[in-house]
Amino acid sequence: MNSSRQHIEAWLTLHLAPSLGSTSCRKLVEHFGSPERVLSATASQLKEAASRVRQKAIAALCGDDKKELGLAARQELERAEELGIEFFTIDDPRYPVLLKNIHDPPIVLYVLGNTEALEDRCIAMVGSRAATHYGREVAGQLAEGLTRQGFTIVSGMALGIDTESHKGALAAGGRTIAVLGCGLDVIYPPSNHLLYKQISESGVVVSEYPLGTKPDNFRFPARNRIISGLSLGVVVVEATKRSGSLITANHALEQGREIFAVPGRIDSVKSAGSHALLQEGAKLVLNINDITEELGPTMQIEPAAGLAQAAKNSAGMEGLSPEEEKIYGFLDVYPSSIDEIIRQSGLTPQKANELLLMMELKGVVESLPGKSYRKSFS
Repeated sequence: MNSSRQHIEAWLTLHLAPSLGSTSCRKLVEHFGSPERVLSATASQLKEAASRVRQKAIAALCGDDKKELGLAARQELERAEELGIEFFTIDDPRYPVLLKNIHDPPIVLYVLGNTEALEDRCIAMVGSRAATHYGREVAGQLAEGLTRQGFTIVSGMALGIDTESHKGALAAGGRTIAVLGCGLDVIYPPSNHLLYKQISESGVVVSEYPLGTKPDNFRFPARNRIISGLSLGVVVVEATKRSGSLITANHALEQGREIFAVPGRIDSVKSAGSHALLQEGAKLVLNINDITEELGPTMQIEPAAGLAQAAKNSAGMEGLSPEEEKIYGFLDVYPSSIDEIIRQSGLTPQKANELLLMMELKGVVESLPGKSYRKSFS
């Protein structure tokens, strides 16, 4: 066993110690000089070094359970090696600089994939799990556009906005970072198994939680500080007033990061949190230029990129008949039911359905479940 391996094992021993938080752990290491010296300290020395260290943690580090804790750390290291997972301890030169400088950085990061992604210029994208069609489309297009400008997208691999943000980055041929609220050997949600694989092949999946840790709800707020901590800014695409995305935005604010928000319908609860951020001073996002002008582009910006192109889509009018143009004028990026379209256009149900079918074939209209239609984003 080489010294580097021993050093990681010492950090893991502290990391796995019950009731020893990252703040207390850092204080102990700063006081004694290394994790190895912390493990050699007596109970009285530990208490003197950090008065807030709980008795349960001191007992685990100095009592009869010390050998068991050391064995658990060794097994954690061996299991991680089997899975191809690396450890970035907070004193590792590879540890992300931005994350290291937040108020409460993780003492250990579990990392799977292309570790170079953690050195990229990153921007976080977050939003509702139960996102609207509009929100998912906007997230994917913004992520794709930002990736083409040289940014790496950071998100939490949840359903909805997170998933579409990761997919947008991958579609642009870039790499993306997923921060999990569980162990790296627990894929959550299970439906994102393929996405997990794709992210770890080109980008990286990270977590501060030990292997086998389940995705309990209380873990996600802490996870969110890592999402913002890795990033230059946070883009909130769609969020309710009690969304976890607002927790990420609050972390970003505390960390001195830029906060961006995408507007939605004023009567949509899915955008109420985003609108609240805008009222509080977040930067309004209509296209990727609104983001890159704050963070600095890494490549030349295409003029009509991102949300503005998706929302405007003025080229969709070309090649339409006068009746089709009439229907197109009633549609928006948000879905409209067939009944609404018939009522607004004054056409018969048969004629409206016929025209909508032709427009769908022309690629300017999308049909959605429940006999609803909207302007196409493509």
